[in-house]
Amino acid sequence: MISLTHLAAEQRSQDVTDWAARIGWVVGLLLVIALVYWLMREGWKWRGTLQGDLPELPEAPAEPGPAKLALTGRYHGSTTAGQWLDRIVAHGLGTRSRVELTLTEEGVSVVRPGAQDFFIPAASLRGARLDKGIAGKVLAEGGLLIITWQHGDRRIDSGFRSDHAAEHAAWVEALDVRDVDAPDVTDDVKHTEHYQEGAR
Repeated sequence: MISLTHLAAEQRSQDVTDWAARIGWVVGLLLVIALVYWLMREGWKWRGTLQGDLPELPEAPAEPGPAKLALTGRYHGSTTAGQWLDRIVAHGLGTRSRVELTLTEEGVSVVRPGAQDFFIPAASLRGARLDKGIAGKVLAEGGLLIITWQHGDRRIDSGFRSDHAAEHAAWVEALDVRDVDAPDVTDDVKHTEHYQEGAR
């Protein structure tokens, strides 16, 4: 009888010890998650400080004119053009959100419920393309509409995904503008042809 009583007491003690270990693991896990979140937030703030030279975002004109195209979907972030992991967080550009895009003669209006709206003037547009990733967000090939634009001294890629992906192609076509900063190779081609003719 004494032996059975002793075993029962040991079992109860073991149960208490197991619960203490579990609680310890949970508390430790929560502390690790909190630390990771804090480090991410500090990194985000530091990146925003480094991008402090980015000018304030343009606002839409009072009368932007009739809409040529419109879509609703999600805004997935902005990066330095051509560098899909170099996220831009200044002025709220790093905040993912729902979005309403409208294209007019004046430019592209970006309305983001719960986040800062902005406007891309027509003169700042540098084109658009379909891609699969931006700012750490990866989708199927062609799943993202990337609009490239100039803001101050920085060229920016902004990523959007329409609720109806078939709409992306129309935006790429409509924003197919000549890049004014791209080198003009026409003269080079003419000179090459002239030299080739002279060599014959």
